[in-house]
Amino acid sequence: MELVELNRRLAVAEQIAREAGILARSWFDRRDRLRIETKGPQDLVSEADRAVEVLIRERLAAAFPGERVIGEEGGDDGAEEHGATPVWIVDPIDGTQCFLAGIPSWCISIGMVGETGMGLGVIHDPVIGETFTGGPDLGAFCNGRPIRVHEVSGFGDGMVEVGVSLRRPLDETLAVLERLLRAGGIYHRSGSGALSLAYVAAGRYIGYYEDHMNTWDSCAGVALVEGAGGWCSDILAGDGLTRGARVIASGQNLAPAMRALAEGLPEGPAKGREPAP
Repeated sequence: MELVELNRRLAVAEQIAREAGILARSWFDRRDRLRIETKGPQDLVSEADRAVEVLIRERLAAAFPGERVIGEEGGDDGAEEHGATPVWIVDPIDGTQCFLAGIPSWCISIGMVGETGMGLGVIHDPVIGETFTGGPDLGAFCNGRPIRVHEVSGFGDGMVEVGVSLRRPLDETLAVLERLLRAGGIYHRSGSGALSLAYVAAGRYIGYYEDHMNTWDSCAGVALVEGAGGWCSDILAGDGLTRGARVIASGQNLAPAMRALAEGLPEGPAKGREPAP
């Protein structure tokens, strides 16, 4: 895809994310009225999630008619009908647990995968007022200002965000945490994987690790990290687009040490939830 077209799409995605953020923030401010459902252990959905995704899908359909969309709540509208690429990947509210608890650690995430891989990502934080935009061929920005990953020589030079996936055995995450701590690192858990990846892109975290993430959680953030000069594991390998994958991200210098955290650990979800039909 030509750079001019990528930039146009990024601008449209940013506008949609900001509009979605206004709606999501309005629900956040009256979250005590929300209807909440349980999809699985530590996996909640509210009417806010669904309403925000409907808005995003409607805006994407108007701007890019016929293009495929995969969303956390609305599922995959299908490659056969809409074509293989580009694919829009949407998480209307990443960090729903935090959102419902009144913790300002959640975001709107919109990513796009093109023919050659990650195309672009937009992560909008309506509470803090930050919008992260970019992609591998676009650079990376926060509120229009360029951002870069923080290049470090070891784990002692910053914080690593570690996500927890109940789709993988708990022992694997515990093994990663032990390796990280023994290597002199410290970890943080924010509750929003997408926002955490944006923070890696902005140099706030030196790395991110999670045994399994669905693409609606990771796609936009990975695009941002790559746009900010960082390294990410290949989340699209095999059936990663529809089934998710292990996500590791950092600056280039720390990449070997980040990969070593997962050495010997199997990949792929032990159990998981397909996108909703």
